[in-house]
Amino acid sequence: MQTIEDIDKSIKENRAVMLYFSAPTCNVCHALKPKLLEAIESNFREFKILSIDTSVEQEIAAYFSVFTIPTVLLFLDGREFLRKSRHMSVDEVVREIKRPYEIMMS
Repeated sequence: MQTIEDIDKSIKENRAVMLYFSAPTCNVCHALKPKLLEAIESNFREFKILSIDTSVEQEIAAYFSVFTIPTVLLFLDGREFLRKSRHMSVDEVVREIKRPYEIMMS
């Protein structure tokens, strides 16, 4: 079980963090997650990826103002950089991360 403190610590200690909010009953979440994780891991090696099950960890979802699933939050240098919910494509997420990530890592 993760805590808000653990997640905040990960965001502070890692230059690039992705939070993936989903639930076991969400079919879209399950279809998207493996494709998105593979794309992030192969394109952006520095990303730390944390999965949050909103059916169990409602307090964490509320803390990050996540009210729909799937939701992806991306943090670069400790600041929220991108928030995508519901309808998103893997290509779209990768495209939006690419330039800021490359600038940050250069």
